[in-house]
Order: sequence, then structure tokens, then C-alpha cells
Amino acid sequence: MKKFALIVAFFLFAGRLVAQVSDAGRYFTSFDSTKIYFEIKGSGYPVILIHGFSGTGQGWKNCAVYNDLLNAGFEVILIDQRGNGRSGKPHTDAAYANDAEAKDIMGLMSFLEIKQYDAVGYSRGSIITSRLIVLDQRLHNAIMGGMGDAYTNPDWPLRVHAYRALMGDTTLHDTDEMMKYIHSQHFDEQALALQQKYQPSTSPAELASVKIPVLIIRGTEDKTGGSETVLNKLIPGSAVAYVPGDHNAAIRTPEFGRAALKFLKE
Repeated sequence: MKKFALIVAFFLFAGRLVAQVSDAGRYFTSFDSTKIYFEIKGSGYPVILIHGFSGTGQGWKNCAVYNDLLNAGFEVILIDQRGNGRSGKPHTDAAYANDAEAKDIMGLMSFLEIKQYDAVGYSRGSIITSRLIVLDQRLHNAIMGGMGDAYTNPDWPLRVHAYRALMGDTTLHDTDEMMKYIHSQHFDEQALALQQKYQPSTSPAELASVKIPVLIIRGTEDKTGGSETVLNKLIPGSAVAYVPGDHNAAIRTPEFGRAALKFLKE
């Protein structure tokens, strides 16, 4: 049960149609007409921050890394992944299958006419970042936070149990805390279930072909998502950095921001 509670706890926190939402926020229409919300702040080299399960881009504003990147002169892009926040929440299988979330990010980069960018993901956001590493040649550097090698297994029990619970299975008591939180927030459970059903895995063979620099950042007390040392071995030339905290706390630490900034500035 604890592993699900920790994962949930973190998130307390061809044509393209654009409409103004606020000073920073806009929408673009993705490949299947789903509207995706994003924000941009700063005007330097672009870095996209990719949130995790049931989160939104706004959660990054509570993390040191957000301001660290802005203060260092980067352009920071936040996105609400489909099924979350202000973005569209389609209820069809096709809307989440075949790397739909990675395609949203790649589509956003094309819309913004960005030729090269870096990405920072956390938890499930690292799983999507892993897909970008494989699929998008414009990605120059990648940071995967709060994740080990477990997601490389298509039948990862964490994913399977979360999907079953969101579809109404009440026999999986290791998901009780996750479902309690989701119910309390009145999230779109059908959209979240489809995210889990079609959550992508990246095979060891795919990771073995990675050519770009990758940093894995792990909290010293984070026991979720498998082994960061195994993931490090699967990705040639990758590095591991440790910061204080468990899955919930590590992302908010100054040490996470410093490790990310050092890597992206090298």
C-alpha cells in the first residue's frame, strides 16, 4: 500500500489551433483533436517539465527546479498531459494508445517551431520522457526523476493494479490509498484508467540504443519504480544522482534543482 500512497502523494501538488487562456497559458490541438494546455515562461533554451500520474504542470511551480531553470536563463515549458488538468480528457482507448502522450509533446514542439530541447520528467513523467528519448531526435538531454527500471516491464504490477482499481476492482487493497485520494479530488477516473491501461513501456533493447545524455535522479528514501542502478546500466552513458527524500519529497528539494541544472548546463 505504501508504494501507491507515495506515488499519489507527489501529485498533491496536423493544424494547430491556439486560444489565449491567461498571460502564460495557451492550448494547442494535438494529432487527434485533443486540446492540450501548456504554459511558457522565460526566453532561453527550451526545457519541458513533464508531470506524473494525476498531476498537472502547475505542480512544478512548487519545486525548486522550476525557478532554478528560469533564474539560469532557460525557457521553461509546462504541459498538462491529456487526461489531466486543463487538457482534454478523451474516453476512448485510441486516445491513449500508441504513445499518445509523447506525440502530444512532440506536436507541441513542432507547433512552437522548437528545433532542439531538453526534458525533465518525474515519476510517470519519466516514463513519458523515456519514450521521447526513443522517438524524438530533437531531444538533446533528458532527466528521469523518481523512476527505476520497473516501467520497462509491460506487465508491471503497479500499472496493472492501478488500472484494475480505476476500473472498479475493489479487491486490490494495495491501491486503497491511491483510490481514496483520487476520489477525494474528483478526478476523471476513466481518463486515468486509460492512462494506466496504455502507459508505455520502453524495452531494454530500445534503451540500449540511446545516444543522448540521460541523468537519473533518485531520492535516497525512494523505494518505488524499481532499481535506478539497473536503469542506469540499461541506458548507455547515463548517470545517477541522489537527492534527499522519498518519492514525494525528493522532487521538491533544492538538491534536485541543483542536480538538474548542473546536468543541463554541462
